[in-house]
Amino acid sequence: MTDSTDARHEPRDEKKATGGMTPMALLRSARDQLAELTGLVPESVPRMERTEEGWVLDAEVVELARVPETMSLMALYELTLDPDGVLTGYRRLRRYERGRSDRG
Repeated sequence: MTDSTDARHEPRDEKKATGGMTPMALLRSARDQLAELTGLVPESVPRMERTEEGWVLDAEVVELARVPETMSLMALYELTLDPDGVLTGYRRLRRYERGRSDRG
């Protein structure tokens, strides 16, 4: 039988020793808040950057699912969060078909 104080079975700590949120907790918080406000669930987060005001993340979402999936309309949203992970704003940066690549 496993001792209940075994660290492997304790809940994950969402805060770092310095008081800030862990990167994974921050991502979960941003994902959940965007989904609650817009109904859009991020598929990926290609950018996560600390700023003087908190954090800026880019989140890629499916705005309109289509068949075949490569024709689905995707969007890239910029999310701003305060140091505690509270969403302070979001905006759509661009919209594109899933199968399209960036022009370089």
